[in-house]
Amino acid sequence: MAADSERYIFEAEWYDKVSFTLKKFYLYFFPSDNSVELFDLKTRKTFLRRSKCNGVESKDFYVGAMVTIFSRNIKITNFADQATKKKLSSKRVKTYVILKPNIINKLGEILKTISDYDFHISNLRMGQINLEDANEIFESTSDKLITLIECIIAGPVILLVLLSEDTTVRLQKLTTTFEENSISNGIYISDNKDEINFFSSEENIKQKIKSSAKLQNCTCCIIKPHAVQAKLFGPIIIDIQKANFIISAVEQFYINSVNSEEFLEVYKGVLPDYAAMVSELQSGVCFAMEITHSDAQLDIVSEFRKFCGPMDPEMARQLRPNTLRAKYGKTRIQNAVHCSDLSDDGLLEVEYFFQILNKN
Repeated sequence: MAADSERYIFEAEWYDKVSFTLKKFYLYFFPSDNSVELFDLKTRKTFLRRSKCNGVESKDFYVGAMVTIFSRNIKITNFADQATKKKLSSKRVKTYVILKPNIINKLGEILKTISDYDFHISNLRMGQINLEDANEIFESTSDKLITLIECIIAGPVILLVLLSEDTTVRLQKLTTTFEENSISNGIYISDNKDEINFFSSEENIKQKIKSSAKLQNCTCCIIKPHAVQAKLFGPIIIDIQKANFIISAVEQFYINSVNSEEFLEVYKGVLPDYAAMVSELQSGVCFAMEITHSDAQLDIVSEFRKFCGPMDPEMARQLRPNTLRAKYGKTRIQNAVHCSDLSDDGLLEVEYFFQILNKN
């Protein structure tokens, strides 16, 4: 097959909030020029003729991904043919990594290292695994079972699902870096077939890795999609942890248009940027975090909001140059992070992500 005609075909869906319908497509991706085509499965007609789409690359196309195609957030639900499945399954391999409780305070450094080696994070979830579930998950890892399980159940862990090409070489380099930084004992990379099959199920992950959100004395922080796409999540989390804030829960989310509007509804009619804020939040994957502090008397919402800085990054760079938005923001909309504004909003926003959306 000529390079120009090589294509991947996926089953995909998009919620049309104008007609309030879930539209299903065949999504064609042509890696030679990053062009896409959409075929409507209901009408049996071409919805979008082959067009070059800026901002998408071959690595963005995998089952479970959300890709933004001309302002439409399209979710890839499955492979549409065996040729695509065979080719991508051989080229892109998933790696399952567990960060043990003793290493959570270095989360930012670990995520930065992972992205530096060009691993794509296709899932991230922090939570607690109880003894019964740990025994079930790791029952075939007999040679290191007891020590591993004792570590896993000692506190919250983070599961990372990484996607990459040339996985073996990248993993060797990544492991070497972790060893050089003396943190390899806090990281478990699964190579067990049964464990890999278990973690391949999103339902298993949600059931067995129960949210670690404390839901008290907390505030909400969201690393926005543009910052995730720019691989700024590592440096942002490094800064948060260095400032002695505690990330007590973190999870990767895709926010659809309905949930994006609902979450940001408090700004409707208040900020002229509301529509643009909604579009940004639903434009790709984001990282939602529950932020706490060891000082229970601290006004966590107020202090963390100060740490994020003014909404406008230009103003932040002039007035508070060391804040997150000053360092990582681009515009008022793409300002790197969302944070809770009012004291009552902190808990409500954390609950929205870690209770309401987690049930969906």
